[in-house]
This record gives sequence, C-alpha cells and structure tokens, in this order.
Amino acid sequence: MSRSADPQFPPSLPPPAAAGLPSNEERARDLTARAAAGDLQATQEFLAYVWPTLSRVAAGVLGTRHPDLDDAIQQSMIALVRALPAFRGECHPAGYATRITLRVALRVRRNVKRDASRRETLGLLASSDEIASTNDEALARRRRELLRELLDDLPEEQAEALTLRVVMGWSLEEVARASGAPVNTVRSRVRLAKEALRERIEARPGLAELKVLP
Repeated sequence: MSRSADPQFPPSLPPPAAAGLPSNEERARDLTARAAAGDLQATQEFLAYVWPTLSRVAAGVLGTRHPDLDDAIQQSMIALVRALPAFRGECHPAGYATRITLRVALRVRRNVKRDASRRETLGLLASSDEIASTNDEALARRRRELLRELLDDLPEEQAEALTLRVVMGWSLEEVARASGAPVNTVRSRVRLAKEALRERIEARPGLAELKVLP
C-alpha cells in the first residue's frame, strides 16, 4: 500500500470492543508486518482488527457526542498506517495503535478546548475502578469531566496508563503489554495520575464530594 493512500473505515462497523486487549496477538503481528510492507489487504484487515479498540479510546477521551469524534478516529487510522513501518514489536500491535489514537484524540481535545464555543457535550466515560458507585449521576458526570480535563495536563505516559486502565478497563498486565512497560512502571504511572486527580479535586472549591478511590 502506498504510504500516501489514506485508509478508510471498514465498510461495515465492527461491534464495540470488549474490555481488554484484542485476542489473537500472533495474527495481529503478522498483519502488522505485512501492512508495513505495503500489503493493501493486510492493511485493511489490521484496521478492521483494531477499529473497535481505537473507537473506544477516542470516545473515552473526547466523549461519544463530540462533533470531531469520527474525524479523530479517521486521523488515528491514517497516523497508524503511516507509523506501521516504525513498529518494532516492542508491545501488542493493538497497544501500539491505541497509543497513536490517544495522542490524536488528546490533540483534538486540546484544540477544541481553545475555542470555548466548540466545547464538547460530555459522553460516557466507562470506569471500573475510578468512579465510585453512586446514585447521584451529577457527581459521576462531574468526575468524568474532571478526568478528561486531567488528561490534557498529564504527561503522555501517565495519560496513556490512566486511559487504558480507566477508560478501557484493562488490567495492569494488559496495560503493560500494550505499552511495552513493566507492570510496576504502569502501576506507578496510574498512581501518579490518581494523585494528580486528587490534587486537582482538593484545589478546586466545591469538588470535595468527588472522591478518588485509592
């Protein structure tokens, strides 16, 4: 495949991504190698393989109703195809794709944030360990908003770890495989991100009711 060709969405949208890294890593690595060599069919198959995961990452960072969500996913696909020759197999191929999508989505979010008139309507941020069970949906929405705001300011590695752990609901082991970092390093990044969130809450009046789980 020519590097100048822009990938398109799969003709039929795959089902939503399940929690955790996609299965069949060996096949994914084979598709990645062939796609990097310019195989058009392998490129389309690889994009279809990672599309549900990339869509969930982008929606988690931007919100499901963000006006630029589809464009961010498309930009991520293009960036991924162009970056495939640089992939050295240091992590799960879907993790490599996820990191590229995260960078694109954060860039889109930051650009939109500069224009208050285009701020997104908040979508749902699925969280298995950050958002406490609550009957007060208003508190949950405020916590989601705060998490998204925090992603804008975190170092890239911490933002990546927090997104994969919280938005995607992946285990520490899965985040480590996706990022190519040791589990203890991932655990430290998540801890630092939680501490930054806690500090953000404590520094803002009126947010005392938003708890961060240890």
